[in-house]
Amino acid sequence: MAGQQGASDLYLHSGRVPQLRINDQLVTIETSPLSEEELESFWVHCGAAQDTLDFDGSFISSDGNRYRVNLFRSLNQRGAVLRPIKTSIPSLDSLGLPAQLLTSWLTRPAGLVLVTGATGAGKSTTLASCLEWLNQNHPCHIVTIEDPIEYLFQSSGCLFTQREVGADTPSFAEGLRRSLRQSPDVILLGEIRDSASAITALQAAETGHLVLATLHSSNVLDSMERLSRLFDASEREGVLQVLAQQLVGILCQKLVQGQSEGLALIVEHFENQAVTRKWILEGKFRELADLIARGDNSANVTFLQSLVASVQSGRISKETALQVSSNPHELQRQLRGISADSGGTSR
Repeated sequence: MAGQQGASDLYLHSGRVPQLRINDQLVTIETSPLSEEELESFWVHCGAAQDTLDFDGSFISSDGNRYRVNLFRSLNQRGAVLRPIKTSIPSLDSLGLPAQLLTSWLTRPAGLVLVTGATGAGKSTTLASCLEWLNQNHPCHIVTIEDPIEYLFQSSGCLFTQREVGADTPSFAEGLRRSLRQSPDVILLGEIRDSASAITALQAAETGHLVLATLHSSNVLDSMERLSRLFDASEREGVLQVLAQQLVGILCQKLVQGQSEGLALIVEHFENQAVTRKWILEGKFRELADLIARGDNSANVTFLQSLVASVQSGRISKETALQVSSNPHELQRQLRGISADSGGTSR
């Protein structure tokens, strides 16, 4: 049912009516509350012991749909959250992504591409769309390290090796380190969580692999600062030296309410070129933000510029744009066609 209605999650609680998350809104299913016995039976199907307090596993429904499952207890009652594992992967264009820019990144022989944003911003879907584009256009061996696996790929031109943290490998860092022995061309790292996974990702890029990874950060400036803060001051200079050479680009994204039903994607992106390598090496991230805000290079776009374009194209309303903008006053000016007197950022 969850997959058929386009839900991202299905919530089950003993004594409550099931709920779905659709377009980031909770929707109650018109059915009877679940009994403790029904949840107990579901736990058995998932392979969890009766006295289990927390459990991560999987479930295949009678119609063949696959789900990642988290089982838990709340006030001593059983509960579960199911997330559909998707096999239908949207195209780059259909998501509203900068397809030409991303495909130019995806055909690089090596380097690091970061997709950033908050939880629920669609990072996994963007990366899945990138990998499917490679599958259809650029044959190679792709190794993914994910937690959990959210999309299953059917090999077309590419060979896929999908590994899940916990089930197939103990951690992102270890899975990434081991993947280097599997002769990959492209490596998808579900998330850079710590210095170990960050340094291994950079080393993989440095040794001739294209690495795609996610990071929880709000914009390009925050991404650079967050990545550098993963390391002690004594390590930072060496890390920035590698990052300056290996970073291909950063795509930051947010999902906001669209004019029609559903959500619209708003993006900020930056491509590492020429002088920006020097700024990264020197840790001058504010200069990067100022460069993006100038708007004189289509490879560099701020959230503010993306909001303006989305309002002008009718993808989102002016009210929505003002609500989600971190600088509503400047957004008003831009929508009136008044350029900022001087460069600034979209923070």
